[in-house]
Amino acid sequence: MITAAELNKYVGKNINGICTNGYTNAADNHCAHFVSHALEYTFGYTCRAAGTGKGAAANLRVHELFGRCPSVGRWDDRPDDLKTCLAFVTARTNVQVPNKLMANVPKKHVGIFIDGTIWHYSNSHHKVVTQDPDGFSHHYPGPDVELFYGQLIP
Repeated sequence: MITAAELNKYVGKNINGICTNGYTNAADNHCAHFVSHALEYTFGYTCRAAGTGKGAAANLRVHELFGRCPSVGRWDDRPDDLKTCLAFVTARTNVQVPNKLMANVPKKHVGIFIDGTIWHYSNSHHKVVTQDPDGFSHHYPGPDVELFYGQLIP
């Protein structure tokens, strides 16, 4: 299982210092990309398929991560003993918790939560940052934006 100390090594890094497959365009969304490199998630559509390198493959799609989680739910329903998990933020209408489905829409974001801190790739700042869940929940404006959890994928 990943630790806060391991994630802290990524803080401040641009995606070009994380991915060796050349999938580093600043105009692309790299939140799932960072999470997948950190957690070694190699399933689905990856940076190796989208890029030019032969390095470790990492998933690029937030909705694919959500669908693979063993359990998902609203953040407020997260079990008390789930101290490490994925944190997702999007409009509640984009998510079907019972079916573990998240719509493939532009406004969705993911990070890694450990004991009160979320590590995620800030696309606007082009680097890995940390936030508390409240700050992360305001990633997108609007009254229907909500935080969700996903149990880490084995």
